[in-house]
Amino acid sequence: MHSCCARKIIVWSLCLIFYLSHSILVCGSSPPKHLCRQDQRDALWEFKSEFPLSGMAADEKTQTWRNNSDCCSWDGITCDPKTGNVAELNLWGSSLNGSLRSSSGLFKLQYLHSLNLGSNNLAGILPDFIGDLKYLRVLRLSGCNLFGKLPSSLGNLSDLTVLELDGNGFTGELPVSLGNLKQLTKLLVASSKLSGNFHHALLNLTELTAINLVSNQLEGTLPSNMSSLSKLEYFDIGSNLFSGFVPSSLFMIPSLIHLKLERNHFNSLLEIGNFSSPSKLQTLSLGGNRLSGPIPGFISKLVGLSYLDLSFWDTLRDEVDFSTFLHLKSLTFLDISTLNTRSIVDMSLFSHFESLSLLSLSRNTVKFSSTLHLVSPIGSLALASCNISEFPKFLRTQTSLFNLDISQNQIKGKVPAWLWSLPGLTYVDFSLNSFTGFDGPADVFQRNEISMLDISSNSFQVPFPLLPQSMTFLAASDNQFSGEIPTTICELVSLDVLVLSNNNFSGSIPRCFENFNTKLSILHLRNNSLSGKFPEESVSVALISLDVGRNQLSGELPKSLINCTHLEFLNVEDNMFNDTFPFRLRLLPGLQILVLRSNKFHGSLYSPRSSPSFSKLRIIDISKNLFTGALPLDYFAGWSEMSSGVYTPDNKQKRFIGITFLNYRKSVVLANKGSEREFLEEEGTLNQDKEDEEEDQVLSWIAVAIAYVPGVFCGFIVGHILASYRHDWFKGIFRYFS
Repeated sequence: MHSCCARKIIVWSLCLIFYLSHSILVCGSSPPKHLCRQDQRDALWEFKSEFPLSGMAADEKTQTWRNNSDCCSWDGITCDPKTGNVAELNLWGSSLNGSLRSSSGLFKLQYLHSLNLGSNNLAGILPDFIGDLKYLRVLRLSGCNLFGKLPSSLGNLSDLTVLELDGNGFTGELPVSLGNLKQLTKLLVASSKLSGNFHHALLNLTELTAINLVSNQLEGTLPSNMSSLSKLEYFDIGSNLFSGFVPSSLFMIPSLIHLKLERNHFNSLLEIGNFSSPSKLQTLSLGGNRLSGPIPGFISKLVGLSYLDLSFWDTLRDEVDFSTFLHLKSLTFLDISTLNTRSIVDMSLFSHFESLSLLSLSRNTVKFSSTLHLVSPIGSLALASCNISEFPKFLRTQTSLFNLDISQNQIKGKVPAWLWSLPGLTYVDFSLNSFTGFDGPADVFQRNEISMLDISSNSFQVPFPLLPQSMTFLAASDNQFSGEIPTTICELVSLDVLVLSNNNFSGSIPRCFENFNTKLSILHLRNNSLSGKFPEESVSVALISLDVGRNQLSGELPKSLINCTHLEFLNVEDNMFNDTFPFRLRLLPGLQILVLRSNKFHGSLYSPRSSPSFSKLRIIDISKNLFTGALPLDYFAGWSEMSSGVYTPDNKQKRFIGITFLNYRKSVVLANKGSEREFLEEEGTLNQDKEDEEEDQVLSWIAVAIAYVPGVFCGFIVGHILASYRHDWFKGIFRYFS
């Protein structure tokens, strides 16, 4: 009986093994079934073909796509597991280069729920067909170099919850049709060029939790009933042109956590009574507006604040009750600079705070005792122009300090040696004081990690300090340094900015500057006593601004300047350069200001083989040289930038974000009615160094073949040129290259 059962089990087992083996063989010989639908794969492949790839970048996701494979497995693709439709396309940062066409395969992916093409170069307009992707819930196109008007068809995307278009060049107004997006929770169109008002239609978007319109050109007043956005948590409209009242209804939104209105033209903020519920506000940024009058007392009730910016609040020279801030125990960031108050800020007030990491009191009168002790681990402290006459000793215990600005005070003597023992100190600004030197040995802070140091406009003398190799920014202009430029500077191989103007350095430009060949972008050695030739090898190919004017340099202009493809400003005035006109500089794509005046440049300004292009040039001064000959009438035809009435600087990030290290200025000396006048750069514009400015003036340039009349560009033969110009336009030409 048992043997019979055993035989049956063996037979059944063999049958099962045979069946499974057969099934595996059959399945193995059949092609795999793709989840992706054919029409979806074709649309994706068409979209890929619209953006030729270099094959060099590691982030080119579409490079891995294969036409004979399941498109649902392609990098950046997610499909609906039931239908095989492409539901999500995420090609963020995939090195796509080219514009979105109206006929793009993208718009054939009709079932897309999420589209992310951010951080690609899609330079062009956003086609109206974007509104045909009616199932979209998430649209992310930030940082794509898109421009033109936002298509009104965006209002057709009724399921949209996230609209992210930051960092593009969109112009015109926000489409009123956006008011149709009733499911929208995030509206993010920061850092563009939008204009117009804040549409009341946006108040219909009651599901919104975040609005970010910072850094546009929006204007007008905000609606009074902002509280209809009852779920709003984040509201940032900083760096626009909004004006009028700050609506009190904003403070009545119970969910609001971050409110940023800085750098607008708001002029009034009404006092607010009792809040209906405890405020959740953690960020309140009102700085850089035109707000005036007493600081509202209701701010003391915002006890959850960690970030408060009231800078440039004009108190009309009234008293300020600084005890208002004592209730804000959670503050980590406090900026109350430039309050225009007659009250004195007693720094003992801040000994009650335990979490402050950034404190800015600049342009107020500040006092502190020699025994002051601050509990907070302050990382950034700004005390510029605070009528301080002694070095703040309380800094000795601030071991978290990384940024210190005590510029524009009346501090005398030497910088104490203990300052450099602070382990994290990185950015230091001592400019516009009366310091005479550094206490301690010559290498007192050479072992520190200082990155940026500004000691300009003091009374520092030799010996020049030994600097740490971590230095990237050094401004030491307007001091009393003398002798040769120390070659120890050449050891700072990471140096990006070097400003030594207005000292008494002598000797030649060090040849070891060749150590900066690929790094140095700003080199200003103006108004010293430097002599000899400018070494070819000392020219950094990374230069943006070079000023060696008012020295005694001789010989030829370095031919290696032609390698400085980023050069925008070149001033060699008042030297003894003996050379022909530098036709080679015409090929520099960004050169805007060229000053050769008062040298020994000679010969013709015209060469048939070297017709000047100078496509970006705005100012040229070749007066007081030895040029000869005549110019053809079309000599200036290619200098098109001079016909522009408004100067628009390149949209570059600031070199030192949040830091005040911009104390280097470009200057040009122009001949005006027979007398020379120096124009200095102040806060991004070109100003005269004399107070007697005239509304409209007359330039008298010798051998300067440029004249500007609004809307007209004129070229003339070498000689005395008298041309009217509008002073505001001329001031607008000079900007910091930041």
